[in-house]
Amino acid sequence: MKKSKLFDLSEDVAIVTGGNGGIGRSIAIGLAEAGASVAIFGRNEEKNKKTLAELKAIGVQAMALKIDITKRTDLAPALKKVEQELGNVSILVNNAGIAVLSGGILNETEEDWDSVIETQLNAVFLLSKLVAKSMVENKRGKIINIGSMYSFFGSSFAPSYSAAKGAVIQLTKSMAIELAPHNVQVNAIAPGWFETDMTAAVKTMPLYDEIITRTPAGRFGLTEELAGTAVFLASKAADFVTGETICVDGGYGIR
Repeated sequence: MKKSKLFDLSEDVAIVTGGNGGIGRSIAIGLAEAGASVAIFGRNEEKNKKTLAELKAIGVQAMALKIDITKRTDLAPALKKVEQELGNVSILVNNAGIAVLSGGILNETEEDWDSVIETQLNAVFLLSKLVAKSMVENKRGKIINIGSMYSFFGSSFAPSYSAAKGAVIQLTKSMAIELAPHNVQVNAIAPGWFETDMTAAVKTMPLYDEIITRTPAGRFGLTEELAGTAVFLASKAADFVTGETICVDGGYGIR
């Protein structure tokens, strides 16, 4: 029986920002298990090394770069290093992010706002711009942006996060239109509530009970439950899917 190659990523090179933990790590591992060579960008050297070992244990080429994606001048050199060691990048997952639980605009500082927007939005634009140039030249590529339920819902306790994640969805649509003629697809994943370091504090808040009540699945998701969606969007199976946002949220967003 002929084996389907729809989800085979063995000819691909992927970059996953924030790929050393949480959602990013699970996506990086999922892409590697589908055959892709994977480079992870992360600020924590210890976590980078641990995830790199996991990727290499799968049997694919992999590398980890210690990089702060808000340092704009570091992005092009990092991309060049990946291309030199692994080849042309055909998959970019813009996952890295931070959140400031400020309690609202009356409490949030300008510095906190700038920090979140720089990480969650500006870096997505800048790195996508760099990688898309190569993808256009090679006439193939997949860009996957990580949104959030707060791409659609307002947040009284984290306005900068919600604003950035909402903008990421619009940026996804805009890039999708521009790059589609070049056989480059741009999509987004909007995770619901997942078990990560970023959401750990929520479990101590009254909000936690509201989340569980609203989520038909009745629980937070496990980060590995996002990997399949990322593999799909990165694969040939999604060659005619672009500008879309796929919610992976246990039903949280059902209206």
